[in-house]
Amino acid sequence: MIFKPIDMPSHGLHLYESKHQSGSIVEPHYHRVHQLLYVLEGEGTATLDQKKYRLSKDKAVFIVPHCNHAIVSESRLTTLVLAFDGAMLQDRTLDELLSVQFPSSSLLEVNPLAGSEIRQLLRKMLFEHQLQHPMYEIATKLYLQELLLILARSRQSSDVTDSNYLRAERIRNYMDTHYFEKLSTEDIAEKLGITVRYVNDIFKTRYGITPTQYLSEIRVEAAKKMLVETDKDIVSIVFEVGYETLSTFYRNFKNIVNMSPNHFRQMFDTDEDRSRRFQNRETSSRNDKTYLPRQAKL
Repeated sequence: MIFKPIDMPSHGLHLYESKHQSGSIVEPHYHRVHQLLYVLEGEGTATLDQKKYRLSKDKAVFIVPHCNHAIVSESRLTTLVLAFDGAMLQDRTLDELLSVQFPSSSLLEVNPLAGSEIRQLLRKMLFEHQLQHPMYEIATKLYLQELLLILARSRQSSDVTDSNYLRAERIRNYMDTHYFEKLSTEDIAEKLGITVRYVNDIFKTRYGITPTQYLSEIRVEAAKKMLVETDKDIVSIVFEVGYETLSTFYRNFKNIVNMSPNHFRQMFDTDEDRSRRFQNRETSSRNDKTYLPRQAKL
């Protein structure tokens, strides 16, 4: 096997673009660091330890150290290459993620929603590399962890055919794990590269409600759980489940639960709950008064 060194910066992470003309061949070789290849455009074939995989836009190739690999491009092939050295990064979380989720080289199928997140993270990493703001090394390490986490969660067999059924499931799964963010049907449509109407149609066909209705339901369910199990103020709960305004939360909560959040909490309250909540507010109020600055005299 041919060893090809990669000139790694001191912080152990290097992101660069790799372009291949149609018909070009990258002969079999290996590195001593991890590599992630993300295809921006074009088609080709990647060989990983004698196993061949088809490359096309938005597919990712994960290559572990000492894996013999080669690439043949069938058209103009452009990839972003993220090389990183686990020993130089010295991160326990990263080491655990790599050993459990990425023990060997493989082709990673990326669904459109995950692909949109990955591209955004790669853009952020490129931005940090170019400007090198203070703490950019920490930022890029965090982005790397997030990138690998997204890939680990979205791993699927390369022969699964996309369909409206699967798209609807992906939309639902995405909302289940991102409901606390500022999220709309327009955002989802943009990530999938389809129209808002199409998103609504395939989701309603699969689940009988629109994505907006489903988002309201899971946010309200999360709020109900916190209302019963915690002493958090309603304004804090509203923020935590993703609502921008109290009025929207109250309106959606009442439409779904048929009562106000306060009434709902009171139904499950015991005397002990009410006493504890009152004591917490009294303590908070005293602390606020303690740290108020003295008014300057004119």
